[in-house]
Amino acid sequence: MDVLIDTSVLIAAERGQLNLETLLRDHADDEVGIAAITASELLHGVHRLPSAVRRARTQALVEQVLAVLPALAFDLDVARVHAMLSAELRSKGTAVGAHDLLIAATAVHVGAAVATRDLRSFPKILGLDVLRW
Repeated sequence: MDVLIDTSVLIAAERGQLNLETLLRDHADDEVGIAAITASELLHGVHRLPSAVRRARTQALVEQVLAVLPALAFDLDVARVHAMLSAELRSKGTAVGAHDLLIAATAVHVGAAVATRDLRSFPKILGLDVLRW
C-alpha cells in the first residue's frame, strides 16, 4: 500500500470540494486504500444524516468508495504500532484524535503515506509521510 486516504479527503470529495477521480488518476501507479476506521467514520456519517434523500445519496457514494478502495484491517500488528505511537505522543504531551491515530498506525505499519486535508494532527506523528490532497 502506498497511500491511505483520510476521511477528510473523502468528505471533501462528497461535498464537491475536490475531484477524487482526478486525484486517483494522478496516483494510478500507487496502491491506494483506506483504513478500516475510515470506513466506519464514513458509515457513521451516513447513519447520522436526518434526511432520507441525502442519506440514500451519501450511502450510495460511500458504498462506491468502499467497493473501489480496499480497507486495511486493524489487526494485532497495527495495534502494536498504535500503542507505540500513542505512548510516544503522550510522553511528549502531544494530542492526536483517536481515529487519526488509528489511521496513522495503519499507514505506518504498511509503509504508506496518509493523504489528508487535516494538517493539524497527522504532521505531529514522527515517521508518517503526509500528503495534502
